[in-house]
Amino acid sequence: RAVVTVPAYFDDAQRQATRDAGRLAGLEVVRIVNEPTAAALAYGLGLRESAGVERRSRLVVVYDLGGGTFDVSVLKITPGEGIGASVAQVSDFFQVLSTSGDTHLGGDDFDQALVALFTREIGERFGAMSFPPETVQALRQLGESVKIKLSDSESAGVRVDVGAGRVYERSVARAELEGLVGPLVERTIGACERAMKDAKRAMGDAAVDAVVLVGGATRTPLVRKRVKEFFGIEPYTALNPDEVVALGAAVQAEAMSRIEKPAGDRRGTQSLLLDVVPLSLGIETVGGAMAKLIVRNTTVPARQSEMFSTSVDNQTGIKLHVLQGEREMAADCRSLGRFEITGIPPMPAGIPKLRVEFAVDASGILTVRATEERSGKRLERQIVPNHGLTQDEVSRMERESFTHAREDMTRHRVVDLIANCSLDVGWIAKQMDRLGGELPAEIREDLESRVASLRGMIEAAKADWKSVDADAMYMAKEEMDRASVRLHEIAIAKSLREG
Repeated sequence: RAVVTVPAYFDDAQRQATRDAGRLAGLEVVRIVNEPTAAALAYGLGLRESAGVERRSRLVVVYDLGGGTFDVSVLKITPGEGIGASVAQVSDFFQVLSTSGDTHLGGDDFDQALVALFTREIGERFGAMSFPPETVQALRQLGESVKIKLSDSESAGVRVDVGAGRVYERSVARAELEGLVGPLVERTIGACERAMKDAKRAMGDAAVDAVVLVGGATRTPLVRKRVKEFFGIEPYTALNPDEVVALGAAVQAEAMSRIEKPAGDRRGTQSLLLDVVPLSLGIETVGGAMAKLIVRNTTVPARQSEMFSTSVDNQTGIKLHVLQGEREMAADCRSLGRFEITGIPPMPAGIPKLRVEFAVDASGILTVRATEERSGKRLERQIVPNHGLTQDEVSRMERESFTHAREDMTRHRVVDLIANCSLDVGWIAKQMDRLGGELPAEIREDLESRVASLRGMIEAAKADWKSVDADAMYMAKEEMDRASVRLHEIAIAKSLREG
């Protein structure tokens, strides 16, 4: 048995042919779902069963830029009658208002634009030449790999051996690729304009509630930028654009299989309440602790930000590990993704100012934004925290947090103390090497003794956090900081003299 997706523009004959093909393949096609409808379902944009969620018609745009074709569909999602409407009929609440597109436009054209650039420059550099089929294919693969790399990097290197000792080598900047593919992207925006005009005839001037990106070519930063500019909202990008339609078909299939189960056998597939955040969301901090930005049971939409910094001198990159759960240590929480901000100028530990913002929208999509405020380097990612998570798993994680609460809180405190004490000890040691000779002997000896004592506590805590008295460690840090006041004064005065 299978749920099968088809393009929104398929007519009845094409849909029946799809059913026949499934039957010939030995499948019972229980539902045909439009591809844009499936993409919306994957993001939970269909029928919402949870109480307290606003139930109104919504306008959703699905922008589908694949390898060889482009389609844009505008959907109207209308809630069913009452909270308990049948989840098996979820796709019946979707109406395709308009479609538009270009059957001769896709990511392959982006690759070909790069191939044309390489071919032209090779001819200009080494003279006109004809390439054998295997070289043409290699150039296409090179164009695709450069395009993919430029989705994450600002530049990509190119090297082609054209024979007879001749090598074509250059670097391609992201801005250069955007100049090449810009007209192609604008063609997709023109199709979006046509689709929106047609949809507004049916919906009036209703604003777009969500934009879903489908197809591998939507990873291109210029595509995401232009879509955001045209529709005026951040497009959904949390799910793999190559898989989002298949995921939506799976959501429909799960909903249909759930309704067919006996009433007492639906426990494992029950929906999560999406009008609140079911589990806390945060990031991993130094030492493996979890810093919670949005706590569980917060009403959505929700937004929270917090400042962080580095713990190692001269870091040029900051890694972010996004977590979900109620425990205090990252190892005991659910990992949602790992990202990195690169290109940060080297600075002493504690100097970089990293603002991390979590925003959860009404559909449960988490957007993580991180900005290093001194350099302006920025990162933004989307995540679906509830993807693959059942209510039973949420309940289990909550129970475990209560069971281990005392131990987890103590460990978190010790980990934070290790990080803070290490920063202070490192700074004092550096200043002692530089300015210790300017301190009175008794102050210097007292400070050295306190630094050595706290270092011992740090090492002991790293070896076995349970063996350390956290209160004693905190007091030792406070006493060391008080003993270092004179050193701070000397350091400040020297900095002022040196300008």
